[in-house]
Amino acid sequence: MGLMEVTLLGTGDTTGTPTPGCDCATCETARDLGVERTRFSVHVRNETTDESLLVDLSPDFRHQLLEHDVPLPDAALVTHIHFDHLDGLGNAYRLCSELPVHAASETDPETGESVAETIRRKYAYLDAVTVTGHASHTSFEACGFEIRLVPVVHPPLVSYGVRIEQGDSSLAITGDTNFAIPDGSRDVLRGADLLLADGLVPADHCTYHPLGGDHHDDDGVPRTFGTKHMTMAGARDLAAELDADRLRVVHVSHFTDADRAFEEPLAVDGERYQL
Repeated sequence: MGLMEVTLLGTGDTTGTPTPGCDCATCETARDLGVERTRFSVHVRNETTDESLLVDLSPDFRHQLLEHDVPLPDAALVTHIHFDHLDGLGNAYRLCSELPVHAASETDPETGESVAETIRRKYAYLDAVTVTGHASHTSFEACGFEIRLVPVVHPPLVSYGVRIEQGDSSLAITGDTNFAIPDGSRDVLRGADLLLADGLVPADHCTYHPLGGDHHDDDGVPRTFGTKHMTMAGARDLAAELDADRLRVVHVSHFTDADRAFEEPLAVDGERYQL
């Protein structure tokens, strides 16, 4: 028996797969297979204390918790303020008697406030929610886990990856990021039992999309799509560099070709891991 149980509640991008109103081959294949990639969220249960930490609060919160039969969170952590990672927090109303929320305390030059301050301002009406800010690279405890937030690169807003540990078990999440994750952050994410890495599209998508690609490898393969997200090749290269025991690619979009959209190591909702 592991020390933590990790359930991937939401493994999709901002529109999810299937995307509403879309009849592309990937969305149709998802419907045929009966699988989903809803907006991003990860449920981490401490099997020692039976407490649950929710990493990011998907707008699909209600559906995810019902569909995958996980307990309500005892605490939450928010990696950045984009709606597909934050706006499910409103579900705390009448569901949670108290919900401590953890986020980064550094001021974002774009917004003039930290992630923690933005959450505190936007959700001041939720009596159950208390927000605590933390400096990056500084460990703190929630639900019996040791947690560190580390800056990644997701312009124009600040965004953070996270490492969660209990005993010898470890989970690393890149957060929404391109491939240019700072070395100090890579060091914190290194060597995890499970790495959840942002991988929006296959690398060849960059060749014909107006946003193009960046951070090419020695063979010219782009590891970043546009400026905000890694390609799937970038996610794989990062996992190899970080020596992760297991990789699951998350934040996957429906722009991935249907014949590749459900191959390893691309995650779908509901996957569960004992670490």
